[in-house]
Amino acid sequence: MTVLIKNAQRKHKLNVRELRRKTQKILAVLGLAHSELSLCFMNDEKIRSLNSQYRDVDRATDVLSFSQSEGDPDDPDEPKTDLLGDLAVSVATASRQAREHQLSLQQELILLIIHGILHLRGMDHEKSDREAEAMRRKTRKIFSEIFPGKRPGPNCPF
Repeated sequence: MTVLIKNAQRKHKLNVRELRRKTQKILAVLGLAHSELSLCFMNDEKIRSLNSQYRDVDRATDVLSFSQSEGDPDDPDEPKTDLLGDLAVSVATASRQAREHQLSLQQELILLIIHGILHLRGMDHEKSDREAEAMRRKTRKIFSEIFPGKRPGPNCPF
């Protein structure tokens, strides 16, 4: 599996090697061991620009997912691709949320990566309350496999 990482922000020091290793574990847990994923860590200004451009929402967000495949990823008739997609992650937003969610920055980044990958796999918490709950359960299950014994704080929506 290939995880490409670009750190396009300078304010927060990141352990890129550890982020890559844990992202590879997430992909393995999801049965995506042969997939390629790219991650770009950025500041709020850049993610706000992307959010405005691609979602017409003029504010910073924590993670944006850009799929490299079309159609339903679970449809057996869909052609399969090894290119899973791209995730854009605001480290500044993650840093603020980490405190709120009672996590380290590294743990919050992994939580956002899990969330983003689930979006790339077709899950969408904005579709319905039922889908949101399913996505939340799956996110927390994977997070607990990456960080055994650690749980996000009670105010964490993921």
